[in-house]
Amino acid sequence: MARTALDGNPANTSGDLPKIGSKLKDFKLVDKSLSSKSLNDFEGETLILNVFPSVNTGVCSASVRKFNEKASQLKNTKVLCISKDLPFAQQAFCAAEGLDNVMMLSDFRESAFGKTNGLLLVDSAFEGLLARCVIILDTDHTIKYIELVPEIAQEPDYEAALKAL
Repeated sequence: MARTALDGNPANTSGDLPKIGSKLKDFKLVDKSLSSKSLNDFEGETLILNVFPSVNTGVCSASVRKFNEKASQLKNTKVLCISKDLPFAQQAFCAAEGLDNVMMLSDFRESAFGKTNGLLLVDSAFEGLLARCVIILDTDHTIKYIELVPEIAQEPDYEAALKAL
């Protein structure tokens, strides 16, 4: 299992993170229209997966804003912001903030994305939410970069993630 921290206390995840150089397993997540999205829906595109606990926290919302800003400068790259938030909350946040360069996706139905990729928190006050992690996938969805932040309240290393593109 992977380990991060929440307020300095250990926070464990549901398993090991996927390895750099491996293919990300397919997933089913829910978009703002409550339709399922899978990895296959993004065939041939480079992907930035911005995974976090909840868009309603300061650091999580900051990461969505930052990746939204950066996404407008990237070619053939989509930024998928993934949390357990309901799609309605994700959509309301993006509408209020004027964010339209990222795609919000929810893992609220089955938790398969979080469990499969070792990102579902299994203890701590955030048990049941997703850990903060950035995963970069190339056009054939091979993992080129992965960062699980050491402390959930810490923003990811945006520059390192973008450099991995």
